[in-house]
Amino acid sequence: MKKAKLTRRQFVATSVAASAMVAAPFVRTAHAAGKLSIMFWDHWVPGGNNASKALCEEWGAKNKVELQIDYVTSQGHKNLLTIAAESQAKSGHDILAFPTWQPADHANNLEPVDDVMGELIKTHGKVNPTVEYLARANNKWLAVPTCVGSQIKGPCSRIDLLKKHADIDILAMYPAGGAPKADGWTLDAMLKAAEACHKGGNPFGIGLGTPEDNVDTAGAIFQSFGAALVDAKGKITVKSDPVRKALEYYIKLAQWLPPDAPAWDNASNNKYLVSGKGSLIMNPPSAWAVAKRDAPQVAEQCWTHGMPAGPAGRYAPFLPYFWGIWNFGKNKTAAKDLLLFLSQRSSVEKMVDASAGYDLPSFEKLTDLKIWAEIGPPKGTLFHYPNPYNHQILSVAAAPAPPKIAVQIYTQAIHTKMVVRILKGEKMEQTLAWAEGELEGYMRT
Repeated sequence: MKKAKLTRRQFVATSVAASAMVAAPFVRTAHAAGKLSIMFWDHWVPGGNNASKALCEEWGAKNKVELQIDYVTSQGHKNLLTIAAESQAKSGHDILAFPTWQPADHANNLEPVDDVMGELIKTHGKVNPTVEYLARANNKWLAVPTCVGSQIKGPCSRIDLLKKHADIDILAMYPAGGAPKADGWTLDAMLKAAEACHKGGNPFGIGLGTPEDNVDTAGAIFQSFGAALVDAKGKITVKSDPVRKALEYYIKLAQWLPPDAPAWDNASNNKYLVSGKGSLIMNPPSAWAVAKRDAPQVAEQCWTHGMPAGPAGRYAPFLPYFWGIWNFGKNKTAAKDLLLFLSQRSSVEKMVDASAGYDLPSFEKLTDLKIWAEIGPPKGTLFHYPNPYNHQILSVAAAPAPPKIAVQIYTQAIHTKMVVRILKGEKMEQTLAWAEGELEGYMRT
């Protein structure tokens, strides 16, 4: 998958402190009336925008609200530039789609949505903890998690190649329609499988570069060792035994990856899987979807499943999208009413179907939609993608550091840069000292 990449300066342009404004009680109105402008993310899936457009138009007609809907691409950072410009100008759309780190970055300008979230949590159950980490500050909800664009970047494995080279029956570990039986799927097991598949001519396609896909995988593996570069209180913890163990593991894994892995971007693993070379990649179903179109013989052998477990647990990279409302917006009541409508189960199911199962809801009672059990080939290939059994802990790289620090760790790719520095011959303690210096700089920003 391809995602926009920001510079450190762009990400830390605003404070992560939440707005002190107390939201007025939300009153759902039968006829909200007026005008409402919306900026949605322009979905990569052909036809992915159709469901949200139709739903908005349905709501607008019923509530007599005139809608302006804009779909803004993430290519060239256009969505992020639009968000930044409107935040600075205090003018623009009423509702905007915010990528993973953006709610905290624009907290001072976002209307609290505790009323909306309270109703949704009561209906759909708890949200993924990563959502709370990214979109809640000073005891206020800053934005509403949306399924559109949200994703888990877990393993997508070749059924045949894992069986052939590593004697792993991934269908037995992660059966379609059933609970995982994956106690044996550990980081050590993955390391052995990576070696076997490399020797068999079909290496794992895990990148070591600085783009997001590479960082997301590294973050999850580090967390599986309990390795945090900065803790939740903002204390630098990079010089710790868990971090050292995570790096040692990554160095072992790297010898079985493609030799150009340090140069991989977000498209590299997709292309590697579709080419038929890779036995496993870490990605949402975008790579499988392309294989389904361009290399059906590859798609028929793909199975999306859970991450391997480490000493500290089984962690998977989760990147949620959010819908937020500017606190300077002109029709906040209508905006909240629309977000409630778009977050109903029936609405969510239509949007997930439009994305061919790519989009993920963040609420615990919305992980059982029919599409993940039925879509194929092979049928059930995405059944475990939404983590229906809470089999793994969904997190984001650089957590639990405070978001204003974590976002810099993430965008500067400190995890993978440490690995590559050691691969190039630098001593581990030198690498840790370098990372510590970088982190100290983030504290002063």
